[in-house]
Amino acid sequence: RRYPTVEIRAETFNGSTHVPVPSDSAFLKALLFELRLIDDHIFVEHRDTCTRINHSSVYSVRTEGGDLWPVLAFQKSGLIYACLPLVEETLEPRPPLLTVAGLSQGLALLLGIVDYLSPSRKNEAEMSAKIGQLRNLLIQACPLGTPLNTNIRSLNSSFDDIQEMPTDENQPAWRSNAYKGKPQVNVCITEKVKCMQYDKRDVVDVWQVYGAVNCKCDIEGSAPNVTLSLNLPTNGPPLQDIVVHHCVTSVDPAMLMSSSAEPLDDSVYNGPYKFPFIPPSDSFNLCYYTSQVPVPPILGCYQLIEEGSQLKITVNLKLHESIKNSFEYCEARIPFFNRGPIAQLEYKVSYGQLDLSREKSLLVWVIGQKFPKSLEVSLTGTVSFGTAGKEHPTDYVCSGTTAYVKLYFRIPDFTLTGCYVDQHSIQIFVPGKPKITASRELISSDYYIWNSKAPAPMVYKTL
Repeated sequence: RRYPTVEIRAETFNGSTHVPVPSDSAFLKALLFELRLIDDHIFVEHRDTCTRINHSSVYSVRTEGGDLWPVLAFQKSGLIYACLPLVEETLEPRPPLLTVAGLSQGLALLLGIVDYLSPSRKNEAEMSAKIGQLRNLLIQACPLGTPLNTNIRSLNSSFDDIQEMPTDENQPAWRSNAYKGKPQVNVCITEKVKCMQYDKRDVVDVWQVYGAVNCKCDIEGSAPNVTLSLNLPTNGPPLQDIVVHHCVTSVDPAMLMSSSAEPLDDSVYNGPYKFPFIPPSDSFNLCYYTSQVPVPPILGCYQLIEEGSQLKITVNLKLHESIKNSFEYCEARIPFFNRGPIAQLEYKVSYGQLDLSREKSLLVWVIGQKFPKSLEVSLTGTVSFGTAGKEHPTDYVCSGTTAYVKLYFRIPDFTLTGCYVDQHSIQIFVPGKPKITASRELISSDYYIWNSKAPAPMVYKTL
């Protein structure tokens, strides 16, 4: 989708530094090259040099007319989502990313398209039909190049049944349709924990928690007011890096000032975190946050030693006593890269069961829904391998004894920060008593325990 109005504005803002947008085919070729999806075997200095490491999804794409910047692009489920946001200031020197308002608008629009397409990714016919409807939907969502509604799923796919603009002038643009029925509110706090553990004296383990508060408010009225509070236990670590949805009408500035980039001090805002808002019609994420928790939920140690043609492995896991010992699932996966299929396996587990994957290159240790009373589990074993084939996994990082265990778990009705929604504190200014449902969960995300007997990729900074 191209917007001549936006391109004319870009030319006006950028003057002599303006780089015209090439044809669709030329842009696609340049983008695939920049993303290393073509010609990735060739070293190209401006793209592959170590001095240029991209820490975001914003790229500078080299075209015949010059470098196009900022191109926002990412891959998801086999598709590439990309847009070129307008920079409403001069491009020389390049302004900081945080000052470019179009980037957040473009990202919100792309994420709306991802949300619209992703449920159909396994059904090719349904996916093709949805992509065919995208043009009509984008005319509504982004008619002249400025996103008006990034919730693509809430839009109508044909022009025949597009609703007329609401006559109620108080109804915000994000409430696309009116709800009729008994009022009800569903709130779910989802926290994810990332972790890198090394079990070494000279290397610092790192972990980070980040959360999202998802809401679905079925409430009558054109602009209903809702106030929701997030609470922490008295000793809970404060929420930081809080980002709120645009439907939030006001917020305490102190809430938004707490940043994980700065050390914590006594004056940091500890809540309660109040969010007054006018909810959209569909489910949405009210806010995102991070937090600096003192310990990871599961502490681990992994040792892998190569002895001739065999590998000796030892894995010890310990659930921290402050963590709720009730999992929906908990398992440790131990992959073996750059080797053949597992030909022989001898092992002993103190708890749970060990399974071998179908391709015989992965051990899956199913711990189950509870740790034992000691809160500790262990696995020891020896593994030998057959001849490697093309179908077996390879990894340039995990060569030799550089290897990891990756944990997968979900703990329902629990958050690592202790953050919760007090149902009695939810205020809804509409007639009738609404039904309120609040839930929370903790999920692992990139939870690695590296082999302490070998070098591993180090992460000293916050993930």
